[in-house]
Amino acid sequence: MATAATVTSATEPWPPALTLAGPHARLVPLAAEHEEGLVAAVRDGELWKLWYTAVPSPEGMAAEIERRLGLQARGSMLPFTVFDADGAIAGMTTYMNIDAVNKRVEIGSTWYAARTQRTALNTQCKRLLLGHAFEALGCIAVEFRTHRLNVQSRRAIERLGAQQDGILRSHMVMPNGSVRDTAVYSITAAEWPAVRAHLDWQLARPR
Repeated sequence: MATAATVTSATEPWPPALTLAGPHARLVPLAAEHEEGLVAAVRDGELWKLWYTAVPSPEGMAAEIERRLGLQARGSMLPFTVFDADGAIAGMTTYMNIDAVNKRVEIGSTWYAARTQRTALNTQCKRLLLGHAFEALGCIAVEFRTHRLNVQSRRAIERLGAQQDGILRSHMVMPNGSVRDTAVYSITAAEWPAVRAHLDWQLARPR
C-alpha cells in the first residue's frame, strides 16, 4: 500500500525527514527547488483567493517555502511537497504542531491543485501520513484543524473517520484580517485500525 524512505541523523528532530509513496501520490520533503511546480499547482484553481483558507499566492510561494522550512528547522513542522501519480507537483501538506513528548502531530497546512481535488490523491496522502504517524512514530493521536466555515474541508476530515473535539472560538487572525473559529478534529491510536481499514477500502474502490 505504501512505502517510506527515512533519512535520519543524530541532530534531526522527531519526526525525521522522509519520503512517503503510494499508488496515487508521493510526499517528498519540501525544498526550495519545488517553487516553480508549486506555483503552477496553486494557479490551478486560484486557491489563494478563498478567504477562509491561508493558501500561498504565486508571488508568496518562495516566502511560504522559507517559512515552512524555518519551522522545520525549529522542530515544529515537517513539510512535504505532494506529487501526483504522474509525477507532477500537486500541492503541499505537513506534520505540524509537533509534540514529541506526548507523541502527537497535526496534519495540516494542506492544499492541492484543483485538478487533483475529488480524486484519490488526498485519501492517499492522508493514508500515508496517518499510517506513518501511528505505525512508525507511535503517535497517540493525530489532529486536524480547519476554519469552522470551511464546510468542504470539514466534510473531508469527517470522511477520514476523525471525530470532532470542539471549536476554538476567535482562535486566530486570517490574512484578510477576519477572526477564525477553528474546528478541531482528531483520530486516536485506538481508532486507527478502523480508520485504516476504511481508507484502504476507499483506495481499493474502482474509480
